[in-house]
Amino acid sequence: MQKHARNMPEHEILYGLHTCEAALNNPRRVFRRARATRNAARKLQEAFRAAGIEPDIVHPRALNRELGPDAVHQGVLLIADPLAQPRLDQIPRHGVVVLLDQVTDPHNVGAILRTACAFAASAVVTTARHAPESSAVLAKAASGALEHVPYVKVTNLARAIAELKDYGFTIYGLDSEAPAVLDTAGAVPEAAAIVLGAEGKGLRQLTRRSCDHLVRLALPGPIRSLNVSNAAAITLFAMTKQAGEDA
Repeated sequence: MQKHARNMPEHEILYGLHTCEAALNNPRRVFRRARATRNAARKLQEAFRAAGIEPDIVHPRALNRELGPDAVHQGVLLIADPLAQPRLDQIPRHGVVVLLDQVTDPHNVGAILRTACAFAASAVVTTARHAPESSAVLAKAASGALEHVPYVKVTNLARAIAELKDYGFTIYGLDSEAPAVLDTAGAVPEAAAIVLGAEGKGLRQLTRRSCDHLVRLALPGPIRSLNVSNAAAITLFAMTKQAGEDA
């Protein structure tokens, strides 16, 4: 078992109605501060009450100053302790695991987490050194999925893949130039992992060699590659559909 990556920040910033509501409804969360406009506090009053928190009521401009002009905060801000990150040996040993090979854009990673939650993925795995720097943007893009999907940070992706193989996972690498199409690559096993590479770079060579199968999506149009979060959504849909048909 490889070492668990430990680079967790002291506190996390969470903002946005869906993100904060999901966090407030998560009994594992420990909150340090809550600020909200009157309108947002009214919308989230049940969640605040359930969490035992009374938010400081502020003007929207106060949140704009604190978070910056580009943050779509929707009138609510939470400061919370980070959620404990599980190790690979602590995640379910069935279902689909999503591994990210140096995908660093927080919007993409957040969107992938949201999709992984929608398709009941067992975990999303990334490397500590090449993970998004902005946890607040990631959490907003994930729209509450961080509260439901195990988000695992590892020190080495190739070793993580080897560990998942030891647990019985079959590893698929998504590659737009792969000869095999995902839909025709055979039945999806009970424990499967899909590896997605960064846009432009794709999968690194060591990652490619570590996969059991390299597959591509069946795209009929002239463009053979997609934004990584879109590719994740289509891939998880295809794998879930195949698993259902094979059941």
